[in-house]
Amino acid sequence: MTFAPAPIIETDRLILRAPTAEDFEPWVEFASDAETMRHLGGAQPRSVAWRGLCSVVGAWSVRGFSMFSVIEKSSGRWVGRLGPWRPEGWPGTEVGWGLMRETWGKGYATEGAAACMDYVFDVLGWREAIHTIEPANVASQAVAKRLGSTLWGPVEMPAPYEDTKVEAWGQTREQWLARRAALGR
Repeated sequence: MTFAPAPIIETDRLILRAPTAEDFEPWVEFASDAETMRHLGGAQPRSVAWRGLCSVVGAWSVRGFSMFSVIEKSSGRWVGRLGPWRPEGWPGTEVGWGLMRETWGKGYATEGAAACMDYVFDVLGWREAIHTIEPANVASQAVAKRLGSTLWGPVEMPAPYEDTKVEAWGQTREQWLARRAALGR
């Protein structure tokens, strides 16, 4: 099956586009930072970061969707990855996020994830979207709440994450569309 090229999605402050080879060095910086990766499986060496980038790039070919590279409009800098995610064995259709530590608190996760919620429901036709979040990750729980998602409960993750305690936060397409209409979007 052949899929359409990955779209480019723009928000007020971000550009979301498919990852490229040029994203590798900032991806390594992101993935090797222990604090950034505290709730994302832990800091990764360069070789594992490479496999992570290639998994995201490859999912565009295999699934027709994947996470986007997040580019900060004001600087043109790669600041993270977020978007639709559903590797084999995943507990559901996810809109996830992971951003460079220096961007935390700027609202980029909410801004980018909201654009991706529109994309997965309007373009991909998903019926629901989850966010897999560790119980201790209060910041990502706050993002999920700002998106209108609620706690659905614990989920089991596939290998090699099977020992990680994770909860699904989520909402249905109907809930997202009602929230979007209430916000006048």
